Amino acid sequence: MSARRAVAVLLGAALLLASCSDEGATTSGERAERASAPRSSGPETPVPSTAPTPSLDASGHAGAAGAGWGPTPAEMRRAERLAHGLSLQDLAGQVIVAEYTGTRAPAPLVNGLHLGGVIVMSDNVGTTDALRRSNQTLQAAVRKAGRDWPVFIGVDQEGGIVERVQGSATRFPTFMSAGAADDTDLTERAAAASGAELVDLGFTAVFAPDGDVTSGPDDPTIGSRSASSRPKVVAQQMNAAVDGYLSAGILPVVKHFPGHGSVAADSHVELPVQRKTLRQLRDSDLVPFESGVSRGVPSMMVAHLDIRAVDPRTPSSLSRPVVSGLLRRDLGFDGLVVSDAMNMGAVTDHYSSGAAAVRTLQAGVDVVLMPVDPRAARDGIVRAVRQGRLDRSRVEEAATRMIAVLLHQRDRRPALTRRPGTSVEASYRLSAAAATSVSGPCRGRLVGKAVRATGSPEVVNRFYAAARAAGLRTGSGTSVALIGYGGAGRSADVVVTTDTPYPLASSRATVSKIAMYGDTPEAMRALVQVLLGKARARGHLPVPVPGVARSGC
Repeated sequence: MSARRAVAVLLGAALLLASCSDEGATTSGERAERASAPRSSGPETPVPSTAPTPSLDASGHAGAAGAGWGPTPAEMRRAERLAHGLSLQDLAGQVIVAEYTGTRAPAPLVNGLHLGGVIVMSDNVGTTDALRRSNQTLQAAVRKAGRDWPVFIGVDQEGGIVERVQGSATRFPTFMSAGAADDTDLTERAAAASGAELVDLGFTAVFAPDGDVTSGPDDPTIGSRSASSRPKVVAQQMNAAVDGYLSAGILPVVKHFPGHGSVAADSHVELPVQRKTLRQLRDSDLVPFESGVSRGVPSMMVAHLDIRAVDPRTPSSLSRPVVSGLLRRDLGFDGLVVSDAMNMGAVTDHYSSGAAAVRTLQAGVDVVLMPVDPRAARDGIVRAVRQGRLDRSRVEEAATRMIAVLLHQRDRRPALTRRPGTSVEASYRLSAAAATSVSGPCRGRLVGKAVRATGSPEVVNRFYAAARAAGLRTGSGTSVALIGYGGAGRSADVVVTTDTPYPLASSRATVSKIAMYGDTPEAMRALVQVLLGKARARGHLPVPVPGVARSGC
């Protein structure tokens, strides 16, 4: 049985009285405060849960995505007690995961606001050794302050264009590589290897994989972060990645429900409008997420989208019909729900930090991620509970879900981890299987004894390093054009895309056109093997590219 089902059973029993009386349980120090507060009217559009009541499996343990991962009933009961015992201020802080500045451990910020955790961004990363010390220091500081459960420390580490931790850590190609390779075993191994390195660095969560179905070149935000434009392929590869991360002991947060890949705007800048009907969404964008729910994924991130068919002109992350209705009631998801970053334009253009945090919790989200002002977000939650606009029971429910996941992860984390940089073979194998030839010979050598590359200096240098290691001379000879993120069509003997394959349609190549879906050292090594005829490009286009000769060899 899944972690989300165990959560539903235990939270449902624990919160039954609260749901009937509209008052949640309180600590002894807050009962007088709650007694004098006005009775909550709740959200404007209640969405009752109609999901069937689940039962525990024979072992009494919850599993997720086939990996046997999820909070046990005992962990859920303990998490409920811990959340119940928090002061209102600490409870409000517990459901917030904030960003921070600098590379030192943000212990004063976390302890000062009793934050549930932090997200590590590129600016917080120096060396991997320093990052590990920072994360360890933060956990130690929180334990010293008396917290009985770990801090949530998350990171965007999808591979490709979204990877915050670099340095000595192994780099992985874009998730579109998984769709091109179409090998769930390779996807699972790559996710497990990446996750194991993140665990070694002290992370508890990774904001990956993407369950978005890309619509093609008109998708400005997701692109190569999606495995494919085919919903079933995305579902298969997403679930494989979830299994891999869980096997490494890190919490995967599947994103971006209900699907960011088919809107023509970027939610970092504005509120994108999704005009598909609900039937169209169920036939495309929702397919991977529904598949993940059925297999027990433990956590999902909700995007900031205007879903016209469900709740017009409201960001989906702040929408009760979307979160409590579409995700929880209709799809049956009862795991940990995380908002997308609350500092994005789709939210900040219309809501303050406090108002957005309250609306997000009312919608059914459990973790308020990256509010512009975490203190204002916490204070807004506290004020809403005291004024009766938000039930304490709803905040306790959110905190219980987060604490239970963290307790379970601490108890189940594997003893073996991977040091940063030790997963290059897993990265190489994925890129090698993804390499896609859309024109020219499918076998044999494609270059002479020397190669001359053009493109981003960093990528050219990585390509040259791989070429020289394989015995090729560089700087002259067969021309190789390397087209990266946002690039346009080029002309050369061999044209290679290292992000999405769309520029191949407008490129001219006298010998071959190849899609690699990554510019890592291992992707360049795999490319050189294809150019030398020592390996065959075995991948196939995971998205339509009109105008190319074929979808693969």
